[in-house]
Amino acid sequence: MTIDIRPATTATELGACFPVMLELRPHLTNPTELIERVLRQSNQGYRMLAAWTGDAVVGAAGYRMQENLIRGRFCYVDDLVVVASHRRGGLGARLLDAVAVRARAEGIDRLVLDTALDNVFGQRFYFRYGMLPAAMRFNKVLG
Repeated sequence: MTIDIRPATTATELGACFPVMLELRPHLTNPTELIERVLRQSNQGYRMLAAWTGDAVVGAAGYRMQENLIRGRFCYVDDLVVVASHRRGGLGARLLDAVAVRARAEGIDRLVLDTALDNVFGQRFYFRYGMLPAAMRFNKVLG
């Protein structure tokens, strides 16, 4: 089975990513919401790569190039998800590799992402990929 990794940019391509993104972001309500949010975030540099087998999306990575005072320029991976049936076959690493290629093409040499403290399987994957914890993020709901 051939898996093709390429950008998802059109509404149709982004809509095809909805079932996969729903596994990672269960608060999304429908494909239209995903499309609208991705298009809005694209104004901030957000991009999405999709892993396709035929016309079905089996994985996705959302990312953006950023800069701040602590890290300088870096590529932030907002979203990384592979459907359960395609996990443990290297697709997550292939998606991160594809993001890294795009980051390097823009002169960026660092990938950064957040994962939940209870995401033990994700953490294990990131360690195997060569990523190490570098910070602890705190947040507070304002309201």
